[in-house]
Amino acid sequence: MQTQQGTVIALEAGAAGRRALVEVDIAAICPRCAAGKGCGAGLGMLRSRRVEALVPAGADIDAGDVVNITLAPNNVLRAAVIVYGWPLAAAAAAAALAYLAALGDAGAAVAAISGLGAGIWLAKRRLRGCLRDFTPQVIA
Repeated sequence: MQTQQGTVIALEAGAAGRRALVEVDIAAICPRCAAGKGCGAGLGMLRSRRVEALVPAGADIDAGDVVNITLAPNNVLRAAVIVYGWPLAAAAAAAALAYLAALGDAGAAVAAISGLGAGIWLAKRRLRGCLRDFTPQVIA
């Protein structure tokens, strides 16, 4: 698990439970940012970043408290596969089926775009039910 320390900026209660807005130091998260190299995502220009994290029931935290937040690496991988892999796989499968059906280049392009749309739709439906697994959590 990747654990990061940050400061609670705000707390809010919702239907899914309490959430904390936690400010973390970007240089501590990313070694490239710490070295001043950055990745092109624009994060290197910032000193800190705010992250929304779930607060476990019974945790007694307030704004200004220093907390540890975590996100299991396998959850990051699962989320990436759902968000990027499913649409890409659906687009490739649809294009392959169009090729096998001898629909030509235009047919393959239309099928790939349709498959991409279907993959995005499936990914959104899948994430709707398990988004809590992919949200950082306050652990201390």
